[in-house]
Amino acid sequence: MTTVTLAPMEGVVDVYMRELLTGIGGFDLCVSEFVRVSQHLFPAAVFYRNCPELLTGGKTSSGVPVHVQIMGGEPSVMAENAAYVAELGAPGIDINFGCPAKTVNRHDAGATLLQWPDRLNEIVSAVRRAVPASIPVSAKMRLGFSEKSLALENALAIECAGASKLTVHARTKLEGYRAPAHWEYLQPLAEKLEIPVVANGEIWTKDDYSQCLALSGCAHVMVGRGVIARPSLGLEISTEGEQFFQLGLFDWPKILNLIIDYYNLTKSMENENRQMGRLKQWIKLLGRTYGQSSVLFDQIRRFEDPMKIVQEVRKELYRSMGDQLAS
Repeated sequence: MTTVTLAPMEGVVDVYMRELLTGIGGFDLCVSEFVRVSQHLFPAAVFYRNCPELLTGGKTSSGVPVHVQIMGGEPSVMAENAAYVAELGAPGIDINFGCPAKTVNRHDAGATLLQWPDRLNEIVSAVRRAVPASIPVSAKMRLGFSEKSLALENALAIECAGASKLTVHARTKLEGYRAPAHWEYLQPLAEKLEIPVVANGEIWTKDDYSQCLALSGCAHVMVGRGVIARPSLGLEISTEGEQFFQLGLFDWPKILNLIIDYYNLTKSMENENRQMGRLKQWIKLLGRTYGQSSVLFDQIRRFEDPMKIVQEVRKELYRSMGDQLAS
């Protein structure tokens, strides 16, 4: 049975977006934004800030589990923090070996570690020993740092260390997020590893999902930017066909209502600039699926008040509903 995981996109899939998208449906699991572990054990407040779901049984309000992702290069510090977040109620721990950000890679974390399979093994082993056996430990990696020759060796190092699952973003660090994703490079990993291999990268539609499974040999997927641009994607993947999209259940007025819902969720943010940035970011990303959203983004791109943005969204909603009635 295929499982669909909502990706841990830093600065995009925050607690509010997890709440919204899992409420729509189609997801079996979420992974939190990463907690950057470096020199010491973090206090509980840091983990609660990155994954508030720890305070509600480790699940979103729709019941989808949220695994906590940690990132760092020092095995003992990673293990200490993993053990603590497990005590705080995390239903699972995920280790980030995939972040391509230069600032992260310069500080011995993320995708830079893919140059040394033995280090991946040491980190995963330390975390696995520190966390109770009942709590799964997984990892996320890319196909490599500058090239793909170590992909299988890295994957086997992670599996041998005790990981219960491996997600692979089908590009190298240097390839960043440039299309295409090289799904075919996942097939040897899926064939050799005994643990589940989850395919990630460039899944924007149901057709992309089907092609990804065919080329990768994987039975499971993780989606990120695709579902931000197309909120029905999780449902489309988890059901037959695209009936949700075709029947108009995710037409433009529905998307506008979702933006308003997201605004209401983000009102708890203490920083209005951050709230404004998240709203603009999502409206812009929606333009990949909804041309009207690109027009809307041009209208609100210079706004500096979140309330003004949502007022414009409401105006667009009334216009759109009027157009539907007129037709």
